[in-house]
Order: sequence, then C-alpha cells, then structure tokens
Amino acid sequence: MSRAIRLSSHGIAVVLRSSYPTIKAGDHIYGYLLHSEYSIVPAAQLDLGNLEVIQDEVGLPWSVYIGAAGMPGKTAYYAWKEYSKAKKGEVAFVTTGGGPVGSLVIQLAKLDGLKVIASAGSDEKVAFMKSIGADVAFNYKTTSTHQVLEKEGPIDVYWDNVGGETLDAALVAAAVGARFIVRAGLYLRCFEVVDSASNNLMLVVGKNITLQGFIVGKLEHKYRKEFYATIPKKLASGDLKYTEEVTEGLDKVGHVILRVQKGENKAKAVVKVADH
Repeated sequence: MSRAIRLSSHGIAVVLRSSYPTIKAGDHIYGYLLHSEYSIVPAAQLDLGNLEVIQDEVGLPWSVYIGAAGMPGKTAYYAWKEYSKAKKGEVAFVTTGGGPVGSLVIQLAKLDGLKVIASAGSDEKVAFMKSIGADVAFNYKTTSTHQVLEKEGPIDVYWDNVGGETLDAALVAAAVGARFIVRAGLYLRCFEVVDSASNNLMLVVGKNITLQGFIVGKLEHKYRKEFYATIPKKLASGDLKYTEEVTEGLDKVGHVILRVQKGENKAKAVVKVADH
C-alpha cells in the first residue's frame, strides 16, 4: 500500500500562536505550506528561512503575494534584472506571456523600452497580452512562431518558458549577441522531444548567444528588498497588471491542480482555504 503524501506549495498563512521570538500571533507568513486549514511549523523550518513574515503595506489582496507579488513575480523580476541586459529599442520574445511570470516579463520589458513579441495558447490570453502592452501577440496553436519571428525579429532577448519547437524558432530568429533566459527543466524536454531544437543549438555558438539558466533563490539576496519596495506598489496602483483565479475551499485543491496541469486555468490559480 502506497503512503499518502501531503501536498504543499507557496502560500500565505496567519499565525494563531507562536513561541518563535521574531514571529507573533496575527503575523502573516509566506513560504512553503501544507494544503491544510491548520499547521504546526517546527522551529527548524523557520531557522532555515523557509518561512518569512510578510507585510502588506499597499492594500493588495493577500492572494497576490503568492502570484505577481510572490514567487512568479520574483521569477520574472529577478531574472529580467539580472540577465536581460535590456537596451531601449531592442526586441524581446516572451513565451507563455499570458501566465503570471510571462505577463510580468512583458511589462518589465515595455518599461525598459523594448518591442515585445509574446505568445500564448488561447485567444483570450492573446487579448490579455495586448492589453498589458505586447506589441505583437499571437496564439502559437493557430499561428506559426517561425513566421511571426521572421517578420518581427530579429530578437535580442528571449524568455523561454517552453523549450521545444519554440526554442528552435527563437534560435533561428535570434540576433547576434542575443540573451536567452531559460526556466529550469526545459532543456531536458527540448532534447527528448524535438531533435531540431538540439541541432539548432549550434547557433548559440554561431550567433554568440548567451544561454542563461537560473534558480530564483540564488538571486533572493540581491533583489528581494528592491522587489518588495517596487512591485507591490506598482500592482496596487495599476501601473503593473495581473490576473488571478481564486477558488474557495480546501476540497477544491485537486480540481485546481488538474486544471493547471491541463492548461485550463486562465490566470494564476489560487486556492483560498480560509478567511484571515
């Protein structure tokens, strides 16, 4: 008989009781939490820095702090700041631009003065990408990525959320000296699924492309303070846009996860377990 595994993910929780010196009842904590109404968190987990007290000083819903003002937002902000080396007038191509990470990348690129090409898998997400500033937005399921990039490129910055055939097209359309920013785990899929992508990786040499993978946690010390001082304010003021799908009830967790795995969610998926 297999042993049940309790699910955990990034979340926000309210502290009811605490014997930890820097955390008190009423504080909101952020980090990896179990999908449960109540949890007992050992001091060792706090000592390791896996949970932190978080404050909302701008009036955002707490759900946003696990979306655009949380890990997805940090992923976009940290990597864009560290690796894009963006210059006004350049061209960026952002994949999964309708999601919580890609949509923030689009907006950061526009703030830096770039022309932005963005792709997603539905017409609804295409409309959203246009509404947040993408200059060229298309549905990769109905439109040829190769043709779009051939017409709108060459591209200087590529935000890769998908790998595969899209990476193949980006390599062909890349400018000399382009910067490719890669989400973790994508390149194993590239080699396993699309032979042409691995063949075209030789263009990394021919075009002097920088291929940059990253782990968000390793950039936390450098950008955390700047992120929280900048992004929540811009989200609250409407200078940066975000979307989310909030589902109420712990019993809905499995349903929500399945929707995400099938790509049926239209925005950042959040499960609200209880009022705070």
